[in-house]
Amino acid sequence: MPNWLRVVLAVVVGFLVWFAVATVGNLAIRRLIPGYADVEKAMDFSLGMLIARLVLGAIASLAAGAACVAIGRGARVAVYLFAVLLLALFVPVHASLWTRFPVWYHIVFLGSLIPLVIVGARLPGSRGVRAA
Repeated sequence: MPNWLRVVLAVVVGFLVWFAVATVGNLAIRRLIPGYADVEKAMDFSLGMLIARLVLGAIASLAAGAACVAIGRGARVAVYLFAVLLLALFVPVHASLWTRFPVWYHIVFLGSLIPLVIVGARLPGSRGVRAA
């Protein structure tokens, strides 16, 4: 498989893993945090709920980084491209929700995406990041 095709596949898998982990995690949060499901549509989350969402986003980013580097066979370009595209995807989403959440929430979520994807790519067993 050509290297560029592997990079594209790694980025696609990164997105699939991020959203799969986030979806399953969100279902778990609905069951584990009393009242979460009731306020989810209105996005009227308590501090604990916001923190749970940030933790879930962190776990999704770590998992996606690990998956991306595994598929990309350690190619640094796949991980960095995925991380930047993930941030680019979420900036407009958070801009449209800016008044719905505290500023610190947006800063933590958006500011952690790239670093956590990179950390996920460096986790033991994820094949590590190498020069591409």
